[in-house]
Amino acid sequence: MNSDVNTGEGYRLVRLANGVSSIHALAERETFHPVVGPAAEAEALYVRQLRLQERLAAMAGGFVVWDVGLGAAANALAAIRAAALQVCSLRILSFDRTLEPLRFGLGHAAELGYYGGFESSLRELLAAGRVQLQTGRTTVDWELHLGDFPTLIGAPAAVAWAKPHAILFDAFSPARNPSMWTLGLFSAIHRLLDPATPCALATYSRSTLLRVSLLVAGFYVGAGRATGEKDQTTIAANTPELLDDPLDRRWLGRARRSTSAEPLPSARYRQAPLSAATWDRLLAHPQFR
Repeated sequence: MNSDVNTGEGYRLVRLANGVSSIHALAERETFHPVVGPAAEAEALYVRQLRLQERLAAMAGGFVVWDVGLGAAANALAAIRAAALQVCSLRILSFDRTLEPLRFGLGHAAELGYYGGFESSLRELLAAGRVQLQTGRTTVDWELHLGDFPTLIGAPAAVAWAKPHAILFDAFSPARNPSMWTLGLFSAIHRLLDPATPCALATYSRSTLLRVSLLVAGFYVGAGRATGEKDQTTIAANTPELLDDPLDRRWLGRARRSTSAEPLPSARYRQAPLSAATWDRLLAHPQFR
């Protein structure tokens, strides 16, 4: 990654090694989509991995996406573009604690290159907290939930959120943002799912800590597709049918030997091997029976 191209309060525009521009968060010292860039990573990690086009085509009714980590909107826009070829309705619930990355991104729309045609809708979303738009043959209802996601999902109002078919999970790393990677958070997400609605969650991490957390929270978990320099990512679902490459008992052995596998019990990052209690819960998971 090259040095910054332009700077704004809290964020700077950076040019990646492949020539694509992205956004760097100064406080967290992390770059959004740091290797292949926003559009390419969103397409590979979320659109293709979650089979969005295939699943949208098969839906008789509406399709709901939880966009956890709106950032500068690359992931949500990739989902919208995937839906544009279908005759369907798409509802997106975007969550973030700040809208500054999106404001900064819109100020550098030409350099980032993935906003084309959606700038006015995004400005309405910023101003009103929701927007309805038509793209291709798809109607999109897009709403914002601003605040700390672990707090929002623990509030009584979360029960009324539309139940998702897909979750785009794009938080800063556990070391920088541990509250977004706790066992309690993934358990809360799983509890809010509708067991009768197949739902898959994709994220960029392949860490053992993450995968153990998802399994203990109740998800089925699989190895996800490669993206950028990562040879694997992670996909989790409330039904095994949505996994192409589920983790097997050989992975269990690697998890047991790992020095960083025990889920985070609180918003304090640390590394620890599996406890005896967590190992027993993994062995009892239906994925490994």
